[in-house]
Amino acid sequence: MAKQYATVNQKLCVSCGACQNICPKEAISVWRGCYAESVPEACVGCGLCAKVCPANAITLTAREVSA
Repeated sequence: MAKQYATVNQKLCVSCGACQNICPKEAISVWRGCYAESVPEACVGCGLCAKVCPANAITLTAREVSA
């Protein structure tokens, strides 16, 4: 599993769909045209969505490591 995953700040998201279009794992989608939402379990942490986001609404969050 990837060490990080995409997190969307829904207040900043402009629902453009750029993240959804570039995600190689379909781990992020625009929810009802309102904002993007990620699926951490499917995200591989590549960061492509964060790079293309024009609103800088996506950050990569470290996964918690269970002992």
